[in-house]
Amino acid sequence: MPVIPSPARVTQQSHTGGVGTSAPRPDGTLKVTGEFAYSSDLWHEDMLWGHTLRSPHAHARITGVDVAEALALPGVHAVLTHDDLPAATHYGLEIEDQPVLARDVVRYQGEPVALVAADHPETARRAAARIRVDYEELPVVHDEASATAPGAPVLHPGRTDRHAAHVAHPNIVHRQPVLRGDADAAAATADIVVVTGTYDVGMQDQAFLGPESGLAVPDDDGGVDLYIATQWLHVDQRQLAPVLGLPPEKVRLTLAGVGGAFGAREDLSMQAHACLLALRTGRPVKIVYNRHESFFGHVHRHPATLTYEHGATRDGRLVFVRARIVLDGGAYASSSPAVVGNAASLGVGPYEVPHVDVEALALYTNNPPCGAMRGFGAVQACFAYESQMDKLADALGLDPVELRRRNAVSQGSTMPTGQVIDAPAPVAELLRLVRERPLPPERAWETTDPATGARTVDVRALPGGLSNAGHGEGVVRGVGYAVGIKNVGFSEGFDDYSTARVRVEAVGGEPVATVHTAMAEVGQGGVTVHAQIARTELGVTRVTILPADTSVGSAGSTSASRQTYMTGGAVKHTCEAVRAEVLRLGAERFGWGERHTLRLADGKVVTAEGEVMAALVDVLGGEAVDLELEFRHRPTQPFDLTTGQGFGHVQYAFCAHRAVVEVDTELGLVKVVELAAAQDVGRAVNPAAVVGQIHGGATQGLGLAVLEEIQVGPDGRIRNPSFTDYLIPTILDTPAMPVDVLELADEHAPYGLRGVGEAPTLTATPAVVAAIRRATGRALHRVPVRPEHLVG
Repeated sequence: MPVIPSPARVTQQSHTGGVGTSAPRPDGTLKVTGEFAYSSDLWHEDMLWGHTLRSPHAHARITGVDVAEALALPGVHAVLTHDDLPAATHYGLEIEDQPVLARDVVRYQGEPVALVAADHPETARRAAARIRVDYEELPVVHDEASATAPGAPVLHPGRTDRHAAHVAHPNIVHRQPVLRGDADAAAATADIVVVTGTYDVGMQDQAFLGPESGLAVPDDDGGVDLYIATQWLHVDQRQLAPVLGLPPEKVRLTLAGVGGAFGAREDLSMQAHACLLALRTGRPVKIVYNRHESFFGHVHRHPATLTYEHGATRDGRLVFVRARIVLDGGAYASSSPAVVGNAASLGVGPYEVPHVDVEALALYTNNPPCGAMRGFGAVQACFAYESQMDKLADALGLDPVELRRRNAVSQGSTMPTGQVIDAPAPVAELLRLVRERPLPPERAWETTDPATGARTVDVRALPGGLSNAGHGEGVVRGVGYAVGIKNVGFSEGFDDYSTARVRVEAVGGEPVATVHTAMAEVGQGGVTVHAQIARTELGVTRVTILPADTSVGSAGSTSASRQTYMTGGAVKHTCEAVRAEVLRLGAERFGWGERHTLRLADGKVVTAEGEVMAALVDVLGGEAVDLELEFRHRPTQPFDLTTGQGFGHVQYAFCAHRAVVEVDTELGLVKVVELAAAQDVGRAVNPAAVVGQIHGGATQGLGLAVLEEIQVGPDGRIRNPSFTDYLIPTILDTPAMPVDVLELADEHAPYGLRGVGEAPTLTATPAVVAAIRRATGRALHRVPVRPEHLVG
């Protein structure tokens, strides 16, 4: 039997705190103490180790594969190539364009070509190195010019997906315009101020600390059990079953411990490979990527080039915005169509603009595949439109915050897509809150002895920190602001639903609720929230959260800031039905009349006035109430492919940031001193977790501003696939992050809540860059900002 550690096999129990409290996380202590078991800790006494051979080329034709030498190595149990696949050969989130194993051509560096299963991980690696693959290199498509030039290599010839008929070139994955009013006529209007700019966003990695890993165990029924760190169990199952040639019910997935995700685990990585090897060998197979392989094994944030033109009256009222947003989707589609939809529909920001002409598109290139990452298309757009708002404020001689407040949307405003914002949109208030927060003290790194006049410098507080790079001689301060808008949940007509099974019964003389969903807990705290909801709705203290798996209906993806809204909504919805059934049982047993309005609280059935009618265990007797129900948000619509009009998003989230930075202008080094946020969360189901989400999102935005970029050459090769060379913020880079939380309920959402996790990622990046601009006077049109952008 496999040893399946927490949380895959062990249930999680919670005893305190309902909705609105900072209930402790049941997995928190284990993670802090290092006792929590992640997917890389999975073990089976009879398991083999899998390894993937990957292409060294970004674009090449495969002319031959020879596995004989690998198979001859002692300890090797299987070597698989494309010719060994039992059924479907391709998969994909939206477009099935990605090969399980490359056959005739490889389209990016790191594409899987062959698989090995061996009795030791080092044996598997050595065997993979013995596989001989002959390549004929092909021209590399690396940007828009090379992708759409006459005679450019078509990376996916013969496309039949639903987007193919609506694009001008087969190397364009998807294109979405958004048109409102007449931007061309507005631009020709006299006496308006116009600013233009082109902005570039580098390729960011999700940089989760737990690498891709999982364990596939073949079953006697011919199926397979996969224990996996993922973001969406059921969509993995949907893609895996055709590849394995099995019905979905024979491909059973259980969530293993996830060490971060941020979008990169939405796509398949090693899932199909582990299952194929397990089914071929009849033995459990474990695969764990090392850090280098992880950089090639998952999608990244789309790099982008964004060209904007803003026009405003001289008193600072926006008249028109024209924009063209080009996203590099890399070799395969992944979620690029949805990222394009977000970038287009949110591309002018949280502002009232009567005339809009936005075009967004994603390209197929031979660069690494790009897909979901926190912020999902809105991050790239926010950096550009907020940079434009600062440039426009300078041109008009206006305060940048005042310009934003004059043009801010509010409840009742109409988005460029024609969608009316029918929930609170306190954009101006969020800007006021960050603006009025006291600034951190100037030159806090310097003290002077009043008696001697001696100057002391704390080099740790300076740009460059513990490297002792400077002593404050060329350090200047800057303050910058940004505000952004992000959708919540799946959009554009997607059937976004979630499922929850809830059971309430008497155990040991005490009422106990059990909650079972397929939600992927990736660190966001969903297991805590589900217990809080069950305690609130069912009036119990003890709640058990069962492991997430595919034996219960889909919970959708842990992405798009949707899980508290959707799976939390499903838990609430199912708890309400369970409560109604409990009260029906009580009415049968105790003869309660309709005159009573009853609820569950503290393990009892009580009236609205607090009169106790019965203990919950007495109502239940020896019975259990057990229901599984689905929950859906109100329907959305696809955006019109010509005009971009449509009710595309179920909910919007808003966040504002103020960044304070200090820049060493001689060395080009930046220290973010403070990153203050204000965000409307609708209802803080768990206030401590809400602040933690804002801190986490802001830190990733800070990383994009000044540190993080996967550097890809024109040959399509990644130059820095390691944490030595790909830099992420550490505790020494993370500043003070004061947060103002507004709770303005959205009447359409469970408890009035609003998705939290992504919006702060949007605004942290442009706020930090705006502050650097104020400090240095440099234009800074690209992120991340590098030292060479600030000196010379």
